[in-house]
Amino acid sequence: MTIAVQAQQKDFFHDVTELQPEPVPAPTLTVQLKPAASRLRRMLRETDELIICPGVYDGLSARVAMELGFKAMYMTGAGTTASRLGMADLGLAQLHDMKTNAEMIANLDPYGPPLIADMDTGYGGPLMVSKSVQQYIQANVAGFHIEDQIQNKRCGHLAGKKVVGLEEYEMRIRAAKLTKDRLNSDIVLIARTDALQQHGYDECIKRLKAARALGADVGLLEGFTTKEQARQAVKDLAPWPLLLNMVENGATPLITTKEAHEMGFRIMIFSFASITPAYLGIRSAFERLKNEGIVGIPEGLGPRKIFEVCGLTDSMNIDTASGGDGFLEGV
Repeated sequence: MTIAVQAQQKDFFHDVTELQPEPVPAPTLTVQLKPAASRLRRMLRETDELIICPGVYDGLSARVAMELGFKAMYMTGAGTTASRLGMADLGLAQLHDMKTNAEMIANLDPYGPPLIADMDTGYGGPLMVSKSVQQYIQANVAGFHIEDQIQNKRCGHLAGKKVVGLEEYEMRIRAAKLTKDRLNSDIVLIARTDALQQHGYDECIKRLKAARALGADVGLLEGFTTKEQARQAVKDLAPWPLLLNMVENGATPLITTKEAHEMGFRIMIFSFASITPAYLGIRSAFERLKNEGIVGIPEGLGPRKIFEVCGLTDSMNIDTASGGDGFLEGV
């Protein structure tokens, strides 16, 4: 999107007796509001910062991340499956579930923090991968990761994972790359491998190098079992940027954002950063309601506070500026 801003230049005189100079055309300042994908790509290309993405799974969790000023967000597949379907992360959420949720989150503020979204296996063969990528692009998603698990997949931090052969994995990456190029999109293609459990570290590096050769922008080796392994992967694939998925109490030992930055990771996602605390908070409140007859919400945290996090003030301003009278008496 391009916005032309006219800057009015004041008239001036050398002397009150002199004639006014010829009018000077007002200069035009062109401001380009870059799509989310372009902004994410620029962060990767022009900075060396660690892009920290809290895992969000619905509008409220995304609004909280925005309120706190995170520069990017991650839509977790596990959280989407749990919140939208009430099911475990076992490959049950499909393209419609994931794309619809990602589109809502990414467009709460189209020029807010870019959203990286889980795309699982791409939901089928090359044609389905292509369709999935196109729909994510149209949804204003800034980046996505696609993996090499079989279609009957599961959370990357569960045991018993199985992956497809290298040729099929390459086919998924190739289909994704061809689609984003055909649509002239800056969406960031993140190649993920879950082969560590089944085939070991060397096979993971082989697969990620193959994905890199096909044009993937970022790599993701899921489920590191040691910090040394994570550090080595950065070295083995340098200078290609890597993403670290930090699932506390999952397969990977705890790695802080500071450690990840020192290791050389470029993006760090926290898949369960909102869904697990939400479970704890909701369960605690429901237990108190069951046992004491009240929820026990802290004083001052009423409906208006939640609505303010969810854009109440912006909605009021739009209505008033448009000539509406819905908020003349406040809320």
